[in-house]
Amino acid sequence: MSEIKLQNIVKKYGDGFPAVNDVSIDIRDGEFIILVGPSGCGKSTLLRMVVGLEDITSGELLINGQRVNDKAPRDRNLAMVFQNYALYPHLSVFENIAFPLRLTKGKFSDAEIDERVNRAADLLELREHLQRKPANLSGGQRQRVAMGRALVRDADAFLFDEPLSNLDAKLRGQMRTEIARIQRRLGTTTIYVTHDQTEAMTLGDRVAVLKKGVLQQCASPRELYEQPVNLFVAGFIGSPPMNFLPARVDGDRLSLPFGSIPMTPDLARLVEGKELVIAGFRPEHFEDASVLEPHRRDAGVVIEVDVDVTEWLGNELYAYVPYEPDAAVAKQLEELDRDLDGEGMRTQIVVALDAKSRIRDGDRAQLWFDPARLHLFDPETGTTITRDEDEARRIDTENEEERKQALERARLSDERAKEKAAAV
Repeated sequence: MSEIKLQNIVKKYGDGFPAVNDVSIDIRDGEFIILVGPSGCGKSTLLRMVVGLEDITSGELLINGQRVNDKAPRDRNLAMVFQNYALYPHLSVFENIAFPLRLTKGKFSDAEIDERVNRAADLLELREHLQRKPANLSGGQRQRVAMGRALVRDADAFLFDEPLSNLDAKLRGQMRTEIARIQRRLGTTTIYVTHDQTEAMTLGDRVAVLKKGVLQQCASPRELYEQPVNLFVAGFIGSPPMNFLPARVDGDRLSLPFGSIPMTPDLARLVEGKELVIAGFRPEHFEDASVLEPHRRDAGVVIEVDVDVTEWLGNELYAYVPYEPDAAVAKQLEELDRDLDGEGMRTQIVVALDAKSRIRDGDRAQLWFDPARLHLFDPETGTTITRDEDEARRIDTENEEERKQALERARLSDERAKEKAAAV
């Protein structure tokens, strides 16, 4: 167990470029924190600085209150799981897992090594594979062997560098649940790097979103989704991503490419004095007005749009609606698209509708949404105008309490399992 503090961490290479720029994060004891962002954002570099594989240009790295900037990786008592597993092909699964214990040169007896390896193998359901070689294992099994090698060390923290990127979609889903289950059961502080926001949203107690080496926001997945601090975070979190539209302020109404919509009094107050804002709509906040109950239809706004393409996925239907961007914000939205690893293709919004919707390609459709769920952003700074700091604090407090409760439930479950095993 450990607390890890990153204080104003900077990493500059020979050309002076800051790959990581002034990042500060306090990682709590037993917390599962995710580092996420587009390619080249500095997330893997930051992880490698924590484990000691990259030097820290400036700033302080503290583990349990002790400065470790100058400590070698072996002296930090951290266990890292790499993207490519880093298994030894000539060694059995047992010996791969036991390898870090063998390196201690006599610190552990053969009996202690057997006990630790078998305990990790039982936790990871690898007991029947202990005498096999890595080449004879599936990708998911190899990943579990790599995790087993980290588990046997009783490290202060686990560090994962995109561990599931080499697996297919089904295996990624299975391994996500395995990693979450093991982390909760052990209660070990964990730092996990990924570019996959699904992993970030489902695994993390908190998620640190990075852009070009700069920390944008570190918060619970729910806070990132409901109370993003800026355009980048709002656009990165969510699948499909948030739609951004230019919106001109006209009294208590917003003029969008699809027409004029009323604002709630709270929204109108927030944009008072502004001529232009960027409106953000989550795809799932739209509904097909033609299949909506009358009492719900009256509680929101209906707009008419020309649908270009639809995709029916069984459980939902995506409809793509092209529009012409306002020249005043077109450049910023293009830059945002590049930052989010977009392809700079035609401007369009995507709406996620109920699968029973009969909207199809080329239709003139009526879409419903609730204006109270709009996110509004300053077009110059990209900051979120509609962020509610009180609500963000409430979500953070609730998330921390839920994390502690989950760890306690896992501890009690583990104790019951041990008592049951002892009674047999």
